[in-house]
Amino acid sequence: MGVQVISRDGQPEYAVLPWEQYQALLAAAGQPVAEQPAVTQAAPAPANEPLPALSSLAQLRQDKGLALDKLARTVGISPSYLAMIESGEREPDAAIRRSLAWELGVPGWGEAS
Repeated sequence: MGVQVISRDGQPEYAVLPWEQYQALLAAAGQPVAEQPAVTQAAPAPANEPLPALSSLAQLRQDKGLALDKLARTVGISPSYLAMIESGEREPDAAIRRSLAWELGVPGWGEAS
């Protein structure tokens, strides 16, 4: 089963799984099958406007009025790890990049660089 576990403060908080597996779990539990939600996608960044670099993460966070520790906890990482990402000491994996993109409203950071 391809489950992604998202933790907060070291404790599992969410489990994300493929839609088909979710449907199978509902069926096994005797629950009605859920309707597939409408998919909406963020508009891609204009071709002439490059995506913000990960190095601008701190400025983007500050522009949104988010404290470092609040953003870190929302994304499911420690504040010290987010500080290392912001300083360039660490490169976040794809899941963390997607979470940061979601929280900061930056389309494209979920894509491989």
